[in-house]
Amino acid sequence: MNEQRAWWKEAVVYQIYPKSFADSDGDGVGDLRGIVDRLDHVADLGVDVIWLNPVYESPQADNGYDISDYRAIHEAYGTMADWEELLDAVHERDMKLIMDLVVNHTSTEHEWFQRSRRGEDGYREYYYWHEGEEPPNNWESGFGGPAWSTDDDAGMQYLHLFDETQADLNWNESAVREDVYEMMNWWLEQGIDGFRMDVINMVSKPDDWPDGDPDNDWVGIEHFTNGPDAVEYLSEMAAETYEEYDAMTVGECVNVDPETASDYVSEDGPMDMLFHFEHMSVDHDGQWLSPSEWDLTDLKAVISKWQTELDGWNSLYLTNHDQPRIVSRFGDDGEYRRESAKLLGTLLFTLSGTPYVYQGQEIGMTNYPWSSLDELDDLQSIGHVEAAIAAGEIDGFEDAKQAVRDKSRDNTRTPMQWDDSEHAGFTDGEPWLPVNPDHEDINVAAAEADPNSVLHYYRDLVELRESHETLIYGAYNLLLPDHESVWAYRMELDGDAILVALNLDDTETTVTLEDAARTAELLCSNYEGSTEPGATLTLLPYEARVYQLE
Repeated sequence: MNEQRAWWKEAVVYQIYPKSFADSDGDGVGDLRGIVDRLDHVADLGVDVIWLNPVYESPQADNGYDISDYRAIHEAYGTMADWEELLDAVHERDMKLIMDLVVNHTSTEHEWFQRSRRGEDGYREYYYWHEGEEPPNNWESGFGGPAWSTDDDAGMQYLHLFDETQADLNWNESAVREDVYEMMNWWLEQGIDGFRMDVINMVSKPDDWPDGDPDNDWVGIEHFTNGPDAVEYLSEMAAETYEEYDAMTVGECVNVDPETASDYVSEDGPMDMLFHFEHMSVDHDGQWLSPSEWDLTDLKAVISKWQTELDGWNSLYLTNHDQPRIVSRFGDDGEYRRESAKLLGTLLFTLSGTPYVYQGQEIGMTNYPWSSLDELDDLQSIGHVEAAIAAGEIDGFEDAKQAVRDKSRDNTRTPMQWDDSEHAGFTDGEPWLPVNPDHEDINVAAAEADPNSVLHYYRDLVELRESHETLIYGAYNLLLPDHESVWAYRMELDGDAILVALNLDDTETTVTLEDAARTAELLCSNYEGSTEPGATLTLLPYEARVYQLE
């Protein structure tokens, strides 16, 4: 499965959320010039690729995922000249740049939608319209409420699987697909190195508009994901666009298992890899406002399944702009913040696949202590809370506070913490989202000065992965699958073997691993002075060890 080499398999990707990375002009919003100014921080990590979240022209209802012009830069982020400078700066540092591709939907301010609502020749069919007072089905928006809204100008209802300002494109229309491909080729000709494709397995919808299961967390998801023509459309896209370039592609795919995912990313599939969400669901019971305790055995089982059952290449991530901070979610953001942040990084870099590092992850940033709905910007969080209040399920924000603190997308959208100054070195103005109060201790400047910091450990992990191809292409073998605190596995390639042992608990834990009794060399640990290997390993709280087995 993993034998065929490719540059994007051996790469490490760093994700930049432009609005929160660095502000160069003091308006409180991150911008392209800010990224250029801070680019050496990314390059010094040793990463190979930058994934840039959307910087296109947009009314910013959903922070750029509502695009009104695919070939223009949003004014708050700068100009096309600024973007070109960024691309050149990335390439000068021997890195590559992939852009976010958002083509399941557009902003309702996009020219296509404006023409569609007016019924201009050929454009009505660019979106999904329905005549009548009642919607054609019971599908819901991912941000809460119905997925159909009435447009007063058109006098009809239109489909939006996200915010009402994000209308779904009708990919059944060949003209829509042709316009999308033309736009993609335009960006590839500018010199970009690939695409991250937003909710790309939602582009095909069934013609008969069936009702969804009302008990699903997202009503209708079984119908509007992996639709009848999804693979065909993406194969056509590949043939018409990025197959002609040495480009990297990763698709965000909702509601997929390894079998379904293999259709998209197998050797003959239309994409290089995809983001799935199965491991992002282990800590809640299917309801957004109902967080629950997570079980390590469940997380191990999910990730192990994807390591062994996917016919294709894995993308490795534990957080991004849509997920909470990993140290708060899967680690300990208190006493063992540093240790658990390093451990989770060790997990990310020692599995087979391409690792993705989200900005701030490399210094161990944590979730924000949200105290009111007014502090939030995230449409998803606000929508779920307001819908629950309107339905009488909760009395107010206090009833949802813990869920918001645990799950809100704004947790990873708070400004990047560069230093311990008032606004963490992110801006000279008033930041668009509040800066986490822990920035006085957790920031890049402090991490640079501390040789035992999470940042220096991440640099070591990049080097470790680059120097051991077994960690890239090796076969994964899970050990102790039922152990409730230790995650141990062996990576094997052509007779070479590496043992990884991780204690995801705040207490010392002893396990027996026959592998560790073999002659072994300690390659990596997040504790100084780790003991020599042996059949019995005693692991300290949140300790991570990586051994080369002879």
